[in-house]
Amino acid sequence: MSQPKQLKKLTRERMDATGESYTTARKAVLAGKPANPVNAARGGGPGAAPDSRPGDGPAEEQELPEYPAPDNVTQYDAGLWHRVLTQAGVTNPITGAAPSEALLAGIAGGIGFMVFTFEYESVTTATVVTRSHPEPYTASLLARLGVPVRETHTSSVKQAQANLDDGLDEGRAVVVRVTEGALPWIASAEPEDSESVDVAVVGEEDGSYLIDDGSGALRVLTAGELAAARSRRKKDRHWQAWIPEPVAPRVKVLRRGVVEAIDQTTGRLLGTAPLQGIPAHFAKNFGVAGMRNWAERLRDTTTRRGWTALFADEERLRGGLDQLAAFLDSDRFCGAGGLRGLYADFLEEAAALPGLAGLAAAAAPYRELAPLWEELADVVEPDVEAGDRSALFARMADVVERIADAEESAARGLREALEAATAS
Repeated sequence: MSQPKQLKKLTRERMDATGESYTTARKAVLAGKPANPVNAARGGGPGAAPDSRPGDGPAEEQELPEYPAPDNVTQYDAGLWHRVLTQAGVTNPITGAAPSEALLAGIAGGIGFMVFTFEYESVTTATVVTRSHPEPYTASLLARLGVPVRETHTSSVKQAQANLDDGLDEGRAVVVRVTEGALPWIASAEPEDSESVDVAVVGEEDGSYLIDDGSGALRVLTAGELAAARSRRKKDRHWQAWIPEPVAPRVKVLRRGVVEAIDQTTGRLLGTAPLQGIPAHFAKNFGVAGMRNWAERLRDTTTRRGWTALFADEERLRGGLDQLAAFLDSDRFCGAGGLRGLYADFLEEAAALPGLAGLAAAAAPYRELAPLWEELADVVEPDVEAGDRSALFARMADVVERIADAEESAARGLREALEAATAS
């Protein structure tokens, strides 16, 4: 797309005249649209609160109407990329609509299982992950989708700023990776201990950036605040990705990505594929074998490796169960129904691709698994008395064992369906 000289200056002038957001005004300048004042576009005009900020209200209502607000998101990263791809104009070649959250979650690796406990000086942690792991989720999503992606990574703050502005100047939302605890609205006392998280920069206004963090309202960060949050971790420093063209993936490329993802998912769950970057002795914590191992440790009331001993201390028990409940309730590393219902949606959608109709039948067992994962989340009781912990862990083990049996059956059925679909 050709761009007029002084595009930013013209965009700013239009913003002042119309009350439009930066991105909306920029697109209008490029399209040569007349500058008709629009009071509601930025929450300005008569009757507006004088101190209203762009991040105070829902993103869809206050800014960038072409960028959808989060709606019934089950998996955070897949939902974020659904919105970014929608704004970029990318479509699924089969449906003609933007790639769905379910499709994106599925090709990212979909589902999996990992459980870990670690004993520290004053706490014992309990981590559970029900999405694909340990492979990089977003990297797999982008590689398998098969659309052009402009991805950059730099140690230079100045270059990172230029890279970000390049994407925004093209009228695209830009996904950046930040340390969650370094964000002002999180403001962790120990940001170095918090996770990295991807957010979308969806516009620029008055020298600050508008951020989609999945909350449903746009956040506002100054350039300095955003740079600080992006630079905390060396491996993630100033990483960003955006979609330069509204190109639909080719059907055969999308099909290949789906097949590769399902092969990985079943391999991880059934333990038939090696883990990347994970020592072999940790394999017992992953997949169906990890579920069975967890159930054994939940039932173990006599050895040091059992959960009864690990969480004998009241404070460790409370902290561990709080953490476990938070994981099961999160949309980053877990999700509603352990993400199994979303994965069933993926399989049904993927069945429309050439030669993959047999995947539709494999979806039902995963839809039936979702209530079991919800049952497990409901059983976890952070306020349990220390003396009642063994009974609680036994109830948890009952559910985990049922989940493990159903997960193994579902994964074997999916593997068979995939092999049948790809045999010809």
